[in-house]
Amino acid sequence: MMHQFLTDNRAELIARCRSKVAQRSASGTPGDELDFGVSVFLDQLIKTLQVEQTSEPMRSRKVSGPTGGGKPELSEIGESAALHGKELLQHGFTLDEVVHDYGDLCQAISDLAFERGETIGIDEFRTLNRCLDNAIANAVTEFGYQHDVALAERQAMELNERLGFFAHELRNQLCTATLALSIIKQGKVGLSGATGGVLDRALVGLGNLIDRSLAEVRMTAGIPVQNRLYSLADFIAEIKLSATLEADVKGCVLKVSEVDPLLAIDVDRDLLLSATGNLLQNAFKFSRPRSEIALNAYAVADRILIDVEDRCGGLAAGAADTMFLPFVQEGEDRSGLGLGLSISRRSVEANHGLLSVRSIPGSGCVFTIDLPRHLVADPD
Repeated sequence: MMHQFLTDNRAELIARCRSKVAQRSASGTPGDELDFGVSVFLDQLIKTLQVEQTSEPMRSRKVSGPTGGGKPELSEIGESAALHGKELLQHGFTLDEVVHDYGDLCQAISDLAFERGETIGIDEFRTLNRCLDNAIANAVTEFGYQHDVALAERQAMELNERLGFFAHELRNQLCTATLALSIIKQGKVGLSGATGGVLDRALVGLGNLIDRSLAEVRMTAGIPVQNRLYSLADFIAEIKLSATLEADVKGCVLKVSEVDPLLAIDVDRDLLLSATGNLLQNAFKFSRPRSEIALNAYAVADRILIDVEDRCGGLAAGAADTMFLPFVQEGEDRSGLGLGLSISRRSVEANHGLLSVRSIPGSGCVFTIDLPRHLVADPD
């Protein structure tokens, strides 16, 4: 009887299957038997064969399921195979390995039966095939379902992150516009002055943000955003105009270095303005009151470096490794979404640059945007 052969050689069959998995699997795949793996299926196969030797052989369908596929029906093999498909996905197996996992047992049974001179009857072989078919079908179906669920969850998380980026930037631009308008309403400055210019630029920035969101859609469709050559001095002057207003409101002093007028950057202006603006907003937010925040732009060899130095007191151990992740907030001020630094890094990297941070213990941090160096085009 096949069920007796399987019972007597259960440990050997499981060992052979485990060896096949180890030879086929990538490094890091667990070598131990999974909770709903071959051993569970083997026990259910033995139970099916035993029931088929009784006076009510059709009761075996409660264990193994019906033959011929069709509409799924509840069975012990179907239930455990579905759980096995789920755990295979969780342990990093591929869909191909799901099928091989059950095929290993079929091969192990055939090889061992041949070695031991054991004869497997036609009906018993049909039962083996039925059990394997149902197990594979249920495992593959559940594997595919769980894979789709995981993919959908990851896509939803990415969508939420993108929406968070968009909302964060909208808030920043709106905040600048609101600050400018509040000062204008006090009657101390007019619309035609520098503060009016800040208001105008903030409103333009809101429009640019929408345009960038549309640009992201175009990039997803394979249409890249075009960079342009800009004067570094003009870029820093534009940043200074809006940042000075926020520095006044926050009670800080913004110190901006002189910039070589021959230096240029080849960037998406709006993205780099966003990145630098976020760094300055963080500097004002986390620095001690009446601190001096420094904005320096200069060239070193073939690179242009833009430094934003704050007075936050320095970083805690390990903070530099996580602070650029989305939704991470390291400081005591937890207003906002914790997206600013993540947005800044993405924006800088989109311009073929790097964003890094250096902690000065007891003083603050220096955030550095590292970009390729260019020169202002010769008008002649």
